[in-house]
Amino acid sequence: MAFHTYSLFVLSVIMISFGHVESRLTLLQLQNDIDKLKADFNSSHSDVADGGPIFTEKLSSWTERNEKRIILSQIVSMYLKMFENTDTSKAHVRNIAEELHTLKESLSDGSKKMEDLKDLTNLQMTDLKIQRKAVNELFSVLQKLGDTSGSHKRKRSQFQRLCKC
Repeated sequence: MAFHTYSLFVLSVIMISFGHVESRLTLLQLQNDIDKLKADFNSSHSDVADGGPIFTEKLSSWTERNEKRIILSQIVSMYLKMFENTDTSKAHVRNIAEELHTLKESLSDGSKKMEDLKDLTNLQMTDLKIQRKAVNELFSVLQKLGDTSGSHKRKRSQFQRLCKC
């Protein structure tokens, strides 16, 4: 129950941070719907604070916009999973679920990236065939890594040349 209640706050953070909720009227309606949902789940119960936040704390370490899209796509999926077992006969529940589905569509590239990360963690690096493939790709991986770190160095050195500090 604590998962359901405490995490509702994150829903509004997600929707606001991705600019999905464009108008103030929509934002106010969404806040009203979330307040009703909090009442449905009795989110003022004392156990909600036990163990701290479940989503907001994880969001703080993801700083870049593209990084946030990855973690937020997973958080939105968790909310959608929660709504599968929620009474959708209530208008406020349907409204929030519709917003979540719309957000999920806009975050689909984040889901693909998350799947890629899951696939990487599931690789059996003790398997000889996987090791051979990995060794075969090592130079390309290091090249790409060099390209990304080199671009940051170039930007920094260009700034230093322009700056009369």
